[in-house]
Amino acid sequence: MGHPHWPLFDLEVRTPRLTLRYIDDALGVEVAGVASRGVHDPSWTPFMTPWTDHESPDLERNAFRFWWRSRAETTPERWTINLAVIADGTVVGATGLSSERFDVLRSFETGSWLGREFQGRGLGRELREAVLHLGFAGFDAALATTGAFADNEPSLAITRGLGYEPEGRRRVVRRDEVGEIHGFHMPREHWATIRRDDITMTGVESVRDLLAIH
Repeated sequence: MGHPHWPLFDLEVRTPRLTLRYIDDALGVEVAGVASRGVHDPSWTPFMTPWTDHESPDLERNAFRFWWRSRAETTPERWTINLAVIADGTVVGATGLSSERFDVLRSFETGSWLGREFQGRGLGRELREAVLHLGFAGFDAALATTGAFADNEPSLAITRGLGYEPEGRRRVVRRDEVGEIHGFHMPREHWATIRRDDITMTGVESVRDLLAIH
């Protein structure tokens, strides 16, 4: 039986290699543990908000604050869905999708990270395809967006490899210096040409009701 009040706790997306599962408090302990062991070379960061610059236990506590805040602020008008990435029963990272006024715009933005120990195995593309499937097949979105710093080549390679269209660059602050974000979007029409038939989802209909997706 699913959760009687918060159907996001029952949300899962499965591919042959990965499972994406909504982050509850128990799963959050594992996700935070992966993050604390390292996500990237400390001399550089792929994140605008430098959350990985914090030491343990602040890093883990801040992660929980973010997940709790996202959960508390989930409404049909604005939502962020945070998902653990699990491979062979082991948490390897996290991904998420967020949207504002999905009822009008039918668009969502994605972001993700993998623990350093799990990088270089092709899991980044696999999890991106899974979260795109949730947004397009699960929520009937019309557009997906994403972005990455100009020097984040692994992320950019996945984005370009999946056929996203570039939509410009913008200057942002990264560790008190100037950084350049490359933005991309993928329309539903393109996603339909790369849609996979081996991805399954659980709990989507109840989540659609929670988010008033019609």
